[in-house]
Amino acid sequence: MDKEIKVKNILYYDCFSGISGDLNLGALVDVGVDKNYLIDELKKLNLNHYEVIFSTSARKGIHGTKADVVIEHSSHHHHRNLNDIKKIILDSSLSENIKQSSLDIFLKIAQAEAKVHNKSIDEIHFHEVGAIDSIIDIVGAAICLDYLHVDKIFASTVELGGGFVDCAHGKLPVPAPATVEILKNIPVKSGAVPFETTTPTGAAILATVVNEFTDNTNFKILKTGYGIGNRDTDIPNVLRVYLAEPIAETLANKTDWMIECNIDDMNPELYEFVFEKLFEHGAQDVFLTPIIMKKTRPANKLSVICNDSDKEKLKEIIFVNTSTLGTREYSISKTMLKRDYSTVQTKYGEVKIKNAYFNNKKISSKPEYEDCKKIAKLHNISIKDVYDAIENNK
Repeated sequence: MDKEIKVKNILYYDCFSGISGDLNLGALVDVGVDKNYLIDELKKLNLNHYEVIFSTSARKGIHGTKADVVIEHSSHHHHRNLNDIKKIILDSSLSENIKQSSLDIFLKIAQAEAKVHNKSIDEIHFHEVGAIDSIIDIVGAAICLDYLHVDKIFASTVELGGGFVDCAHGKLPVPAPATVEILKNIPVKSGAVPFETTTPTGAAILATVVNEFTDNTNFKILKTGYGIGNRDTDIPNVLRVYLAEPIAETLANKTDWMIECNIDDMNPELYEFVFEKLFEHGAQDVFLTPIIMKKTRPANKLSVICNDSDKEKLKEIIFVNTSTLGTREYSISKTMLKRDYSTVQTKYGEVKIKNAYFNNKKISSKPEYEDCKKIAKLHNISIKDVYDAIENNK
């Protein structure tokens, strides 16, 4: 079967009820992955004694796709280590991208299990994760994500559940220790229901493939998919995913720093050199404000706007190159219009134009001064002549 790739910019995991391997497969098929393509690709693993069944189901009135990996009764659950799983994947005829994504997810679990049990990765036996159904869940996730071919993957805060879970090591608290290890530095919440909602497999998929965890859904939803679970609980036992497009931002909010000092005893000729040095080392803006200091002494307030990483270097430049004995600094919030650049061809040559937008409408355009100055010098004309030429070519 030919693979039909439908490119979308964003895949968003809404994990309000957690995530597991089977929920993930169901949700991704429901949002648009061809289930027959997925089944055909999984056959390349050369595993036997299983069947993947997709069906329409519902929880709390939410309809979606339920994924079940059915194992034949004669098949035994093998306890495989990472090398066993590597061999199965690398010996398959899957694409290199799918192979690598699958191995990355398995490695994430192996590292967590090794940390929890104080063993090396090679000593770890995967137990449930080494079983056929978990191999299908993880490799299936890599196949689905390759099929969707999105630019970025985002996810919400992850619900973990509560209570206890039975596994090969006995009864463990929810979240399981391996799940906790996998989800380090990832935003989580717990207690919505008294059972495990996020499995190590689900956690490893998120930790490996998600570019950013955020509850800010500032995008245009194109399609929604639901993976349906097995439980009837107080909250819907489903995983929701979105295919979406980003919304063009017309305003950008940013936090930077303002460095200031008052100078009343420096030769004004030196300011040009100080400005140049500050701009060379990352200053976003530098300006002087005339002020009156104590004893009605005229002075200048030197102000420098910069980001955090450049702040210390810029303070050093101020201390070394001015007469000030101290600076003050404070964080500032900036709101900036979206900007882009275009060009205008005039009879004197090409000039770059800076455009500004608000609510997706262009509200101003301004020629770049340095371009205009170069043209004026080159043709021995006034800058006003260049501006007039730009206006006539709009």
